[in-house]
Amino acid sequence: MSLSAAVEVFFDEEILPRHRDWVAHMADRRGPPPFLGELRDKARAAGLWNLGLLDRLSNRDYAPIAEITGRLPWAPEVFNCQAPDVPNMIMLQHVASPAQKERWLQPLLDGRVRSAFGMTEPDVASSDATNIATTVRRDGADWVIDGRKWYITGAAHPACAFVIVMGVSRPAAPRTARHSCVIVPMDAKGLRIVRELRFLGWEDSVAPIAELEFADVRVPVENLLGKEGDGFGAAQVRLGPARLHHCMRAIGACEVLVELMMARAAERRAFGRAVIDYDATQQAIARSRIDIEQARLLVLRTAERLDLLGHQAVWRDVSMAKVAVPEMAQRIADRALQIFGAMGGSDDAPIHHVFAMARLLRIADGPDEVHLRQIFRQEPAARWSIAQSPYITKPVL
Repeated sequence: MSLSAAVEVFFDEEILPRHRDWVAHMADRRGPPPFLGELRDKARAAGLWNLGLLDRLSNRDYAPIAEITGRLPWAPEVFNCQAPDVPNMIMLQHVASPAQKERWLQPLLDGRVRSAFGMTEPDVASSDATNIATTVRRDGADWVIDGRKWYITGAAHPACAFVIVMGVSRPAAPRTARHSCVIVPMDAKGLRIVRELRFLGWEDSVAPIAELEFADVRVPVENLLGKEGDGFGAAQVRLGPARLHHCMRAIGACEVLVELMMARAAERRAFGRAVIDYDATQQAIARSRIDIEQARLLVLRTAERLDLLGHQAVWRDVSMAKVAVPEMAQRIADRALQIFGAMGGSDDAPIHHVFAMARLLRIADGPDEVHLRQIFRQEPAARWSIAQSPYITKPVL
């Protein structure tokens, strides 16, 4: 049995039957449900653990697995494949020292703790990451962090042990060499969770989102990741896989919506006919299928190129996927809402969660406009003027 087939069987037999229990638990409680630990132990014993890391699978081989886990918001956690921990693991694998890997990475790999990545801020336009204003100042044997971060995924999770913070450490350096990344324990003095955040009413129960305040927070100098001033380079290591993994999971969520649209439309009748018999319904589902298949091909191509060429060579591909897939997911969620009617906007169905998640992804990790700008800038300049182009047979001067 292939690894993806094994994940499919585990999902069908162990995870999906517990989904209603998970929803009921999260409706009025904090923290993971008691059965989650049992499922994680089973997945680990079956060898279905840390599958999102390149020392386990290539990006291309991980894609169908991420789709399966994307069908439910909490399924990735069963396999220790949840965001933001996997991108943070990748970052630590690449830039952490041996001592840092033992202290911070290994507990993540073991699934004993959770983590967060602190980049975006409330007081600046974080779409331009060089605007980041949080300061990381050297004071003897310590780094001192001051600032505010928000929409920090996973920071409000009860098991979050540390946050990787990006801040300005070299204010006089060139724009992309001013920032550094430091590891800050969540129990550090001066670090405060200001509040938990939602987006369009959607609460991320797997990696609860928080606003954080850093007031004279001190960490040892050895908590610096990589070299001082290399914060952007360190962050880029995690962003490529992070963006692509989101896309993979979103495709899985959209497959669920198409299945639900088919079932809902077949079971409901309006004006004497089954809803599925209406041309508008059939077109909505057909267009959703086209959207999914196009998005999947783009993601698989990007994953293959990422495996073959590395992060620096495929930023354009990642940007295209990052724009295309959330837009696709938002369109499909909108169609599903229309077919479901009022039920689609309730907590009884996952549709509005997919819509909110997709809308957030169009802002998170760089808004669409930033990626579109980057894609355009890498488009080759025209070889000819219109008047000189051999493709134009009769130019209008």
